[in-house]
Amino acid sequence: MSSPVEIPFKSVVLLDRISGTPVYLQIARQMINAIQRGVLVTGAKLPGTRTLAEMLYVHRKTVVAAYNELDAQGWIEMLPNKGTFVTKKSPVDESKRLSFNANDLVSYPKQAGFSFDQSMLLDKPVSVSNVELEFTDGLPDVRLAPMDKLAKAYSSVLRRKNNRKYLNYSHVEGNAFFREKLADYLNNTRGLHINSTNVITTRGIQMGIYLASTLLIRKGDNVVVGNLSYYVANMIFQQAGAKIISLPVDDQGISVDAVRKLCATTRIRMLYITPHHHYPTTVTLSPERRMELLNLSVQYGFIILEDDHDYDFHYNSSPVLPLASADSAGMVVYVGSFCKAMAPGLRSGYMVGPENLIPELGKIRRIIDRQGDLMMEQALGELLDEGEIQRHIKKAQKVYHQRRDLMTDILQTHFADYLTFKAPPGGLAIWTEWRKDINLMRVSKACLKQGLHLPQTLLFQTGQLSAMRLGFGNMDESELQESMLILKNVLEKIV
Repeated sequence: MSSPVEIPFKSVVLLDRISGTPVYLQIARQMINAIQRGVLVTGAKLPGTRTLAEMLYVHRKTVVAAYNELDAQGWIEMLPNKGTFVTKKSPVDESKRLSFNANDLVSYPKQAGFSFDQSMLLDKPVSVSNVELEFTDGLPDVRLAPMDKLAKAYSSVLRRKNNRKYLNYSHVEGNAFFREKLADYLNNTRGLHINSTNVITTRGIQMGIYLASTLLIRKGDNVVVGNLSYYVANMIFQQAGAKIISLPVDDQGISVDAVRKLCATTRIRMLYITPHHHYPTTVTLSPERRMELLNLSVQYGFIILEDDHDYDFHYNSSPVLPLASADSAGMVVYVGSFCKAMAPGLRSGYMVGPENLIPELGKIRRIIDRQGDLMMEQALGELLDEGEIQRHIKKAQKVYHQRRDLMTDILQTHFADYLTFKAPPGGLAIWTEWRKDINLMRVSKACLKQGLHLPQTLLFQTGQLSAMRLGFGNMDESELQESMLILKNVLEKIV
């Protein structure tokens, strides 16, 4: 058996005095690690508790507790009048002792020992910065979210004994009460004609797109998107094996003529659109084109996946109703969420579709998310029932309207030499088209040095296009003014 003096215990056991893990557990776990990796082999004699305590500068009782833990787990055996040894139960053989490296014991492997496919999908899709000012692609201001109302409702739900059923597993397509109130809300705000059996809850719009793609798309299917389109949705379709076909988008939305011509020669499985405010250009799909697309979907049999991410915020007039509100043939799958209306971190979304589609979507969802958060859905359902969410959206819309007007005034007054734009009728972002001689990536890097983050995902610069999507929703008026001043100063220096 090995003598304990041959084993570098000071290197085997590296203690973190400020860690929340008790010291005795740190000792036990690192010795287990050493046994597993062959540094402490079967039959190795361990130092006495006093000796090891002196080596590690800990109390003897700490080592006793560590040895008791190792003994309880079966890693060591304590033999009276002989000492403490690594048990023969250990799978490590003396002949296979590994070379010792202390860093190997305190870090997880950086490289997998097996092969796997690596994908470009969502490869660093969002750049992160620690600066306080940041333009987004249209995120809301989470400071406006009615968290006090939600906290009160959620706390009440947790305290009620009759809600304990939501703590168990479920096989439903979401909380029944929430689905019922959500259906009423969508009927009232979007002109739909649905009930709870037409609704399944999700963790946001991206999950809805993923569920629809997994269920409805097969490898080689053609999916039509606008040019430009939502890059995350494109990646989801690509992951499903679809062939993506981009068609032109003008100031009235995606070109229906281009869709019609394509259908005449190519079988289309799905058309993905963001009709209320097209991503990223913010244009609204005209009512005429909506009806034409519905007719074409029936004629050629393609699915319309309608992503209505920005419906809740409109400033000039009542919004154009979704395609789903006029769908009488069951060709539209409607995807939405409360992530913009409330806060992105509250991952609450939904899908609307024909009644026989919902259970099949539910089967797919249960593979990746057993049932969602039924307690939170109950709380959100109660806020919908009490009109709290509706009142919040109405108040937030006024705030965002003021921020949009401030942003457009600044752009018109101070940026006319650099870009052109149209004030969006709704949503939380403005599409700006820039002079082609301006390097937007250079602008982004210079802004970051001045404390303003312009993520790369907001920049659209090719040989034919130079544009930027600037979200105004996440910043208050003083933050918007400061951010635009930084952007102007950068442009004056580098252009």
